[in-house]
Amino acid sequence: MDKTGAFVISLDFELYWGVRDKRTIQSYEQNLLGVRQVIPAILELFAKYEMHVTWATVGFLFCESRKELASVVPRHLPAYSDEKLSPYPYMDTDAIGEHEQVDPYHFAPSLIKLISSYPHQFIGSHTLSHYYCQEPGQTPEAFAADLASFHRLTRKKGYSPSSIVFPRNQVQPAYLSLCKKKGFRSYRGNEKSWMYHTRGAAEETLFKRAMRLMDAYVNLSGHNNYVSLQRSPEGMVDVPSSRFLRPYSPRLQRLEKWRMKRIKCDLTHTAEHKRLYHLWWHPENFGNHIKENLSFLEEILQHYSMLREKYGMQSLSMEEAAAKWNQQEVRHEVFV
Repeated sequence: MDKTGAFVISLDFELYWGVRDKRTIQSYEQNLLGVRQVIPAILELFAKYEMHVTWATVGFLFCESRKELASVVPRHLPAYSDEKLSPYPYMDTDAIGEHEQVDPYHFAPSLIKLISSYPHQFIGSHTLSHYYCQEPGQTPEAFAADLASFHRLTRKKGYSPSSIVFPRNQVQPAYLSLCKKKGFRSYRGNEKSWMYHTRGAAEETLFKRAMRLMDAYVNLSGHNNYVSLQRSPEGMVDVPSSRFLRPYSPRLQRLEKWRMKRIKCDLTHTAEHKRLYHLWWHPENFGNHIKENLSFLEEILQHYSMLREKYGMQSLSMEEAAAKWNQQEVRHEVFV
């Protein structure tokens, strides 16, 4: 196809599995419950503006019940040095309810079905268990077992994900061949700036986090858009991140216009130069201050709609970008 600018959106859908090692359910309950209102509203916005979107979903969320959840536990479990990173001891506690109707924190088959019912929405993988690929103690065998269980579960439910997003953005180049063997063709790499490089929780310094926060409002790292996509020797296409869409914060309310300006400038530059821009967030991020977050998102989509009319910019899912958009073979190294 003729090359035009491309706007890619992906969402990391994980509910409590994604923050279990960092927060209590009580401290994040408003976000976790609010997502039941947020996802239908986001889907309506995506339909209104004809957005093609990837929903990278934690495998556990496909389960209908606690019994089914227990049945998908992999044969090899990750032996993280930090034991709280593993969800498997937690799964044996009373924290897990019997099914989605009584436990909206750990199950989401109804939401996955809703997402799938909308046009141009793609279900991707966020691994089975929110697996951490760069934490000490995990192994290729445990990751392969996680992928295998995810593959069996999603096939049984009628889904065939071909994109993967590594939890906490812990991209592990050595694991791309394992992903390829399970039918994945694309993944979300990280921004190229040093402040976005991640090698596990130990390297997530306060300074790096502060720089990333500032970069959301002021252009410190550039537009983070891409002339072409890189294909690894294994055949996996990197559809790299451009920006995390931070949620609304009353504390930073006065900076909202700068946050919006940053993203609009990125998108305009992308459209003008026929590049690719990849925005991502968690639907749970919008579970608090729902009105403000949805309004902010719609303003971004309105700006994209203008760029589509003016420059022919396209909305592409990760899967579509990997299949259609400008690509370049990389034989000497994996591009992350």
